[in-house]
Amino acid sequence: MKKYKQLTHKERYQIYALLKEGLNYSEIAKNIGYSKSTISREISRNSTSKSAYHPDNASIETFVRHRDKTKFIKINKSIEKWIRKLLKLDWTPEQIAGRLNEQKIIKITHEAIYQYIYKNKSNGGRLYLLLVHKAKKYNKRSGIYNSRGMILNRVSIHKRPKVVDNKTRIGDWEVDLIIGKYHKGSIVTIVDRKSKFTLMRKLPSKEAIGVTNAIIELLHPVKKITHTITSDNGKEFSLHENISKSLDVDFYFCDPYSSWQRGLNENTNGLIRRYIPKKTEFDNISQDEMIMIQNKLNNRPRKALGYKTPNEVFMKEVSRKMVA
Repeated sequence: MKKYKQLTHKERYQIYALLKEGLNYSEIAKNIGYSKSTISREISRNSTSKSAYHPDNASIETFVRHRDKTKFIKINKSIEKWIRKLLKLDWTPEQIAGRLNEQKIIKITHEAIYQYIYKNKSNGGRLYLLLVHKAKKYNKRSGIYNSRGMILNRVSIHKRPKVVDNKTRIGDWEVDLIIGKYHKGSIVTIVDRKSKFTLMRKLPSKEAIGVTNAIIELLHPVKKITHTITSDNGKEFSLHENISKSLDVDFYFCDPYSSWQRGLNENTNGLIRRYIPKKTEFDNISQDEMIMIQNKLNNRPRKALGYKTPNEVFMKEVSRKMVA
């Protein structure tokens, strides 16, 4: 178990995701390696009667408590210009700080950026609205898998090779479906575990045949370097054997009620919902808009990638492996 220290923003997102899954404080503590009291203190301090716990709000609240005893970098007009510009491109404070440091443009911490956003908010500003993740009510999908029926010949995620967990190679994909308003239309999303590279396609329904064809078409250009696909237990993936045969790939299914086993895909879908909110009618979304969203996701720097973009990492690996 970790000695007490200030939780990182990434760890706060882990807490947030596990809370959404219905885990209690003890289970969350065990998952991320902190004591139960640390988790309890974090959630109680950074939740209010008006809003549930959320990592972005938690970071701001923490800065408020520590602003008198912690010295933060002073943000001048030049840094302010960069922050505003990159927030409008849907970058997170961590991505902004990491990329600016990596490019040696300016030296700044994401904590300083969060403090700047808080000060802007307290002065009536609206920069906080540009944060990529916003606290939203989560509705637990109770009993959903019981109504979906069984999928024949499904292979459990527990039989998936350990190399997939390590995220050391490209070609291990997570796949999911975003459903439109009134359950009309869907968007299939496919995310590479190592590079975070995302592929998307809008479909007229969530029928298995359409989803199957979309996955095959999207991954066929990179079939040579595609190793595994992991999905939830939705009936839309019931033709998984067709996908496996066409792409020569191994297909695995998560445990019921265990969306964290596809955490990357869940997070990516959350980012997509920034552009396509729930209750959106997909008929109003053009293919050009889909491509725009996909490009935005693939060209945002990621902390896990050393603040390189998914596009940079994926294309470099593809070029190397496709030629080999």
